[in-house]
Amino acid sequence: MMTLAACILLTVALLAFVFWPERNPFLQRTKTRVDYLRERKEVIYDNLRDLNFEYRAGKYPEEDYAAQRAALENEAANVIAEIEVLDRTSSAPAARASSTR
Repeated sequence: MMTLAACILLTVALLAFVFWPERNPFLQRTKTRVDYLRERKEVIYDNLRDLNFEYRAGKYPEEDYAAQRAALENEAANVIAEIEVLDRTSSAPAARASSTR
């Protein structure tokens, strides 16, 4: 009987820990365009790794592999270029503000 009570208490405590809401579940950090682009870059890199693995495993013919790889590399280049532009524009006002002090 004592074991059953301990199990029930442990189960209730575990469920409360897992499903207890945070202080404000509706408050989330807002993502910037750079945050989104960095996540997208990581996804593209993962896709490139998967594509290379599957090509070596013989799942893709050479033509399909080359076309998909070129498309992913172009998308990665565009994302990286946009990240660099946004980083430069966001750091330029901060650099100007610190140089005027």
